[in-house]
Amino acid sequence: MGVIKEYIEYLKDNPEGYWFKRKPFGWGWTPANKKGWLVTLAYILLVIVFALTIDESSSDGELVFTFFLPLVLLTIAFIRIAYRKGEKPKWTWGFPKKDD
Repeated sequence: MGVIKEYIEYLKDNPEGYWFKRKPFGWGWTPANKKGWLVTLAYILLVIVFALTIDESSSDGELVFTFFLPLVLLTIAFIRIAYRKGEKPKWTWGFPKKDD
């Protein structure tokens, strides 16, 4: 079976309804359903919006308060959502074995 098909099958095997499933390789999460993807896309869009507030004339203080601080708070919120709505994170290397 191809890796992509196996990955899609892994994400679809979600009887608990997790928004985020444990990554099959490494540590962290990957979006597992529409709600997880919506949260991830909202995070990316907000990072882009905050990045667009930066220009050449931005002072260091403006940079901290209009980009870095919101980015840190947004990232904390994103990780918190993933932790609460996803599987418990742990280091994994490979897809879980199925009991046949």
